Formats: sequence, structure tokens, C-alpha cells
Amino acid sequence: MELCELLAAFFSGEGFEISAVHDGPSGITEALSGDYSLVILDVMLPECGGFDVLREIRTKSRVPVLMLTAKGEHVDRIVGLELGADDYVPKPFNTRELAARVRAVLRRTEPGNGDEHSEEIGNLAMNTMSRSVSVGGQTVELTGTEFRLLELLMLSAGHVVPLERISQEVLGRRYSAFDRSIGVHISNLRRKIGPYGDGSERIRNIRGEGYVLVFPDRPETGRERVAP
Repeated sequence: MELCELLAAFFSGEGFEISAVHDGPSGITEALSGDYSLVILDVMLPECGGFDVLREIRTKSRVPVLMLTAKGEHVDRIVGLELGADDYVPKPFNTRELAARVRAVLRRTEPGNGDEHSEEIGNLAMNTMSRSVSVGGQTVELTGTEFRLLELLMLSAGHVVPLERISQEVLGRRYSAFDRSIGVHISNLRRKIGPYGDGSERIRNIRGEGYVLVFPDRPETGRERVAP
């Protein structure tokens, strides 16, 4: 509760409108109310833990979620990302860093951010204005981070997108070889969009370099093209 009061006071001073709840069930209710642009979710909550709260949120909403995890608990961070968190910040943290992460997530996930365009590769289609993705005409629900990742890969389809660029443009931070976030988000994305009809993978890992969304009928080529 003390942490909530601290963050509420800080973010109010930064121009944000803040509501705070102190247990898992209340967090689920508030997060699913549709009144919030982003949720800051602590892993350690009474009655219903943070992972259970996130799991319930993701069954019904794509609201961006930034998780607060215990220092050194890498498993917590990975599990959170696998369940659909958009980012994480380990405790203890600097409030300025947390605010920067919040703003970065909001920029990446804000509806209508950037020019509208549509992309279609095989039976995979995306529209940036409606922030919709479909495979074979069936809607696929993605988190904000997964959407930005897929958008970047589709805009550079057939070309390897470096890990450094993915980290900067999708996660909003410098790339670190010890950060497994990109791999976790890629894994989630692969699971949701599936392979091509012939069983071949859509997203290929180029070890040590990055990832490429391959066309169904031709291989990838070199580094990424510059997206318009």
C-alpha cells in the first residue's frame, strides 16, 4: 500500500490520472473496466497474485500491462512476458525510469499512433488504424508489444531485422544480450499467428543477428529494408 501511495503521488505530479487498488480481484475489475490506458501490476498481491491477475486480464483485454517484479527474479519477468505483459521493471526501481517505461509503452500502444497502412503477407493481414491482425480471415488478439513487433517484421518482410532495432523500436530500450524479452515476445507471436499452411515457419531466427518474417514462397535476404 505504501508503494501505491508513493507511485500515485509521483505520477500525479507527472500529469497522469491515477487510481490504485491493493489486491488481485480489485485489480482485475479495474483493469477490465475500460477506463485505463495502462496498468502497472505488481507480481506480489494479496488474495490473487499478479500472474493470475494478468492471465485474467489477457482473456478479455489488450490494455497495456507493465509488471513490477522482484529484483533478480528472472523467472518472474519471463513468465510475465509469456502471459502477455508489455514490459517489466524490477524492484527496487527509480521512479523516473518507471515513468519513462510507462511513456514508452503508451507511445507504442496508443491507437492511431502513426499513419494508417495495411500489410498482407500470405494469409496474414494487419491494419494499423484498427490495430487488427488476422490469419486466414480469423482475428488474432495481440498485446500492444506483440502488435508493434509484428508490424516491424511485416514492414521488413524478407529481410533480417537486427536485435538492436527490435529492442529500440518495440521495447523502447537499448539491446542487452542478457535480456530474453525479445525471444519471449517472438515465441508468443509465433504461437498466435502459427506457421504457414505447409507447416513452414513465418518468423525465422537468424542466430546472433535478429529475426525475419519470411514470405511463403521465397527466402529471406540480408539486413532489413528501411520501412517508409
